[in-house]
Amino acid sequence: MATQQRPMRADARRNRDAILAAAREIFETEGVLASLDAIALRAGVGNATLYRNFPTREDLLAAVMEASIDSARAEAQALGRERSPRDALAEWLVWLTWRLRIWHDLPQCIATARGSSDASMNPAISSLVDQTNNLLGRAREAGAAIDAVNGSEVFELVTALSWAVDRFGDDEPAARRRVEIATAGLFKPLSKSRP
Repeated sequence: MATQQRPMRADARRNRDAILAAAREIFETEGVLASLDAIALRAGVGNATLYRNFPTREDLLAAVMEASIDSARAEAQALGRERSPRDALAEWLVWLTWRLRIWHDLPQCIATARGSSDASMNPAISSLVDQTNNLLGRAREAGAAIDAVNGSEVFELVTALSWAVDRFGDDEPAARRRVEIATAGLFKPLSKSRP
């Protein structure tokens, strides 16, 4: 018989939430390789509390990413409802590239996690790959995207683009242009209507 996990005490839940909020803030300003001690300090907890909740940096990063996955799912679903399959995929690629670039060195962590089947970041990453694959499939069905690539490959391309956007210091219009140039080959040419 499986044992039930006891609900988290209110003070433990507050500490965990404070750590996640502090990590999100510090990742945005200093990158995902920022000091874990600084995160604990900002959260107002001791190092032991941080490590009890998140034994490794990757565990902490996975939890912070997981908290952002719901907004990514909502964005992908909204794009799928409100835009043509071609435009939905194109806009998702821009949106995802811009979001992944927000935490310096996140692309490196994603690439490392993708190479390890038991990485704690993989569930969050898999959700993003699934959203990419879904929008890519819809674009294919509509005759707007090529068949030669899969969602995983496109996600890896977006991850690389997010690194470039961060390193070159792109603003949103420059990031959009970079993504459009790099992903142009994913799309079939638009058919020209005859006069």
